[in-house]
Amino acid sequence: MMGPAHSLSGAAAWLGVGAAAAAAGHPMPWPVVLVGALICAGAALAPDLDHKAATISRAFGPISLWICEIVDKLSYAAYKSTRKPGDPRRSGGHRTLTHTWLWAVLIGAGTSALAIAGGRWAVLAILFVHMVLAIEGLLWRAARGHSSDVLVWLLAATSAWILAGILDKPGNGSHWLFTGPSEQYLWLGLPIVLGALVHDIGDALTISGCPILWPIPLGRRRWYPIGTPKPMRFRAGSWVELKVLMPAFMLLGGLGCAAALNVI
Repeated sequence: MMGPAHSLSGAAAWLGVGAAAAAAGHPMPWPVVLVGALICAGAALAPDLDHKAATISRAFGPISLWICEIVDKLSYAAYKSTRKPGDPRRSGGHRTLTHTWLWAVLIGAGTSALAIAGGRWAVLAILFVHMVLAIEGLLWRAARGHSSDVLVWLLAATSAWILAGILDKPGNGSHWLFTGPSEQYLWLGLPIVLGALVHDIGDALTISGCPILWPIPLGRRRWYPIGTPKPMRFRAGSWVELKVLMPAFMLLGGLGCAAALNVI
């Protein structure tokens, strides 16, 4: 799928988690609902860091392009070193390592560890990066082009600073779900894991499928492209994505938000 659909699906997924948490007796404070949805919207773009034309690879200028090259080479190396006889030969790492459940879990766990070890400045960095991605994804057309990059970064930095201050206030969510004295912001890894997995599921709906289950082998393949039955798949950016899925994500996100905030 394309960037806007990925970001919308990520936001909708977190709002759905908020509705489920409220029903289970662990309601999210409204800042957690908001911040988690934005982080998840940004994290839903992150697996495409292995592709130089992706939104995330262009979001931070030369820095993200340089990271993209490293991730692409790392992903390709992982593919070559672990492929089985049934896996085809390929020349790049797109839709391999970063499109797996294992990558999603490791990135989420790393984010939680960084938030705990680094304190406020680490939280600000995590929020800033994902605010940039959320703006780029949700406001895709408005945020395109090098001339708008600085404005996006300024908006993301301002939003990160304000939201971090709100979350720090007692009862606003810094200790949501994890209440131990050393578990502040441990939950930040959850929307990142969810965003990555939602991205993978979205790509599994397209023609190419997605090797979500790696490194679990399936028959003669370790990088099996999981997906829906082939007649049900569509091309990224097609009318199915624009006219069916994106409105559905908006509707589901709105319902999830209302349920998470106990409006319905």
